[in-house]
Amino acid sequence: MSSDLAIDVRGLVKKFGTKTAVDGVDIQMPRGEVWGFLGPNGSGKTTTIRMICGLLKVTAGQGQCLGYDIQREAARIKAETGYMTQKYSFWSDMTIRENLEFVARLYGLPNMKRTVDEALEKLGLAHRQKQLSGALSGGWKQRLALAAVTIHNPKLLLLDEPTAGVDPQARRDFWDEIHDLSLAGMTVLVSTHYMDEAERCDRIVYLAHGHKIVEGTVAEVIDQSDLITFRGEGDGVRRLAHKLKSVEGLGSVAYFGSALHVSGRNVDLIRSVLAQNSSPDVTWEEVRPNLEDAFIALMAEAGGDARQYE
Repeated sequence: MSSDLAIDVRGLVKKFGTKTAVDGVDIQMPRGEVWGFLGPNGSGKTTTIRMICGLLKVTAGQGQCLGYDIQREAARIKAETGYMTQKYSFWSDMTIRENLEFVARLYGLPNMKRTVDEALEKLGLAHRQKQLSGALSGGWKQRLALAAVTIHNPKLLLLDEPTAGVDPQARRDFWDEIHDLSLAGMTVLVSTHYMDEAERCDRIVYLAHGHKIVEGTVAEVIDQSDLITFRGEGDGVRRLAHKLKSVEGLGSVAYFGSALHVSGRNVDLIRSVLAQNSSPDVTWEEVRPNLEDAFIALMAEAGGDARQYE
């Protein structure tokens, strides 16, 4: 494994009985970068994350994380990794400070008071440190969770849909913290359903039905989609949406704010359909596809989940 790679895993497979949750996933992630994991629910993102950090044993495949073998040295990987789960998993009947002190004891950190004080200050929690964590809003719970999973200064941070259910300002603040951690040398792998968050990542990996479908920068993933996109705006665009969605072979028809995006690979068909369904109160222009256009196309191409869950 190259010393420049934080994660280097190949052919990862995880089966639960007859169910194949992950099937042959490869990831080579350089140290110090921020990568996004995308894919529909059930695509294998969480299972892959848990195999990488040693929480789940692999069924097949091999690799290393932070220089340690994922099958033989899971304990060493976990000691140098911070993992923030989808569900808030700290103690509601304890204060913010008590939660962080408990986590610090679990890691056996020296100078606990100073360590906790620094974590509180870094995440802007000092003025709330005596508040019960169960009484916090989603955004403040998120800050507490981030403080807890980074209190031991891990080399790798794994975030599983960390901003679900929090307001836009809290999401922006959270991502500012993530990039600060990355600039300080931490490697970050985050699963998300938010396209604006994915666009903040150095590279993205798209999973579907347990397989890695595509990997690259946002620009590379959009270019690899080979999509042509037209954006329609105007008072009559909503009246056209249902009609356009019924046209076979057109591609995807989706709203982005007040505009309608029509995306596909057959530009002649798209132009023809739009001309046939023209409206004086709708204007169309060809635009560069965005990540969500590409995401919708990837989901459509992946089709239904053919895995058998017996």
